Amino acid sequence: MYGDDIETIIKENMNLADEIYIFDTTLRDGEQTPGVALTVDEKIQIAQKLNNLGVDKIEAGFPAASSGEFQATKEIKSLDLDSTIVGLARSVKNDIDTVLDADLDYIHIFLGTSPLHREYKLKMSKETTIATAVEAVEYAKDYGLSVEFSAEDATRTEYDFLLDIYREIVAAGADFLDIPDTVGVLTPIITRELITGIKSNFKVPISVHFHNDFGLATANTLTAIECGANQAHVTVNGIGERTGNASLEEIVVTLQTAYGINLNIDTSQLYSLSEFVGRLTGIKMPVNKPIVGDNAFAHESGIHVHGILNNSSTYEPISPELVGHSRKILLGKHTGANALKSKLKNYHIELNNEQFDKVFAQIKALGDRGKCVTDDDLKAIALTELAAARETPIKLKGLGLLCGAIVSPTATVKLEIDGVEKETSNTGVGPVDAALNAIRELIQDTMDIELEEYNLEAINGGTDALADVFVISSDNEGNKSTGRAINDDIVMASILAVLDSINKLILIQRSEI
Repeated sequence: MYGDDIETIIKENMNLADEIYIFDTTLRDGEQTPGVALTVDEKIQIAQKLNNLGVDKIEAGFPAASSGEFQATKEIKSLDLDSTIVGLARSVKNDIDTVLDADLDYIHIFLGTSPLHREYKLKMSKETTIATAVEAVEYAKDYGLSVEFSAEDATRTEYDFLLDIYREIVAAGADFLDIPDTVGVLTPIITRELITGIKSNFKVPISVHFHNDFGLATANTLTAIECGANQAHVTVNGIGERTGNASLEEIVVTLQTAYGINLNIDTSQLYSLSEFVGRLTGIKMPVNKPIVGDNAFAHESGIHVHGILNNSSTYEPISPELVGHSRKILLGKHTGANALKSKLKNYHIELNNEQFDKVFAQIKALGDRGKCVTDDDLKAIALTELAAARETPIKLKGLGLLCGAIVSPTATVKLEIDGVEKETSNTGVGPVDAALNAIRELIQDTMDIELEEYNLEAINGGTDALADVFVISSDNEGNKSTGRAINDDIVMASILAVLDSINKLILIQRSEI
């Protein structure tokens, strides 16, 4: 937005920490997504990929929650990864002991601090809440653990009390203070006030764990970092409790590209990691998900595609290769001629101007009917046009069908044969057969044909797939010709394919005269 002034704006308006850490909690908070349950092996695979990506910390789980959680956390720790492995614990000795038993060096301790949590969940006074938290931190420190403490529901905790408990926690030896927005109620302006205030009171590094209930987790996390937060809690694809957490890929790419912060993250692995986690969790990302969605680097509009083909930066903030993604040029009603020419060139399909215009018109027509034309669709349409008869003595001018459970399938077909329109109706064992019988009747003065082969395929899956019909027809003189047509209506594709083969037969006969 501001071009070369971005660095100046950052220096003058932000209080960025000297170093920013990425704390990934996909295996803990991410697994708390309703309906998600990862096996030990799956958690290990994700941990290895997060480590290869380069995140600083991996919250491997909540060891005291179950034997499976304990086993997964301990096995991940045993891999001796470069990332620091973290275990979650409540402010109780048994949870802390379980983290120790898992051989972890870093513990994430939490305790609810808001009036709602103190009164309705914990049944604790302010004094008891502070004492419980301090005892837990001191106990963990006595065993040599690095401690990150979260005041659960911090953003709905009385500000003065939040400062009081953090002071006592720091005095007890906490290494990191985490500020969770447990139910995602923060806005950027409140985040700025909160983080700036806490940062001014403590020299201990500050971490933020923001939920996405109002769709602001990423924005709030970036705001917190602008105000001096040292660490961001994130999850792959932003998964997590309810509406999820700040998104790993969004936070990392924004910090590295918009803020110019080197996180030592290999961003080229982000797309494959997103897909991997999506498959294991069963949570498919929306196509418009920033950075990793299918449409993140997809273009259809003719104006946009023209710009992209000349310089991708015209309509892309980053290159897809930066995150391991790929660019897609889609075809539909918004498609321009430049996009279509580029696609055809990629597939080494050369059309003359007339053929190109016909293919272009068909793409537009399909788009107007709500069809998104795939690459396979395009190739089939273009190759069909290449193979079409050079001249069309017979043209389809109209088609009407009647079929159902209590009537014989009937087709009414109108053809233009050498400039003369003819129309007839006929029946058959189905609508395609009825239409072909009507065509035979209309052209009987021109030739007799036999349909020797009829093949129908759907180009892609789905009820709206284009029908690809291929036929071989013969006349009474022993000539044979092929015909092919692509259409989103099976009957229409069949008729056009047969007419294509008939036109070729007519041209063969006339060339012999």
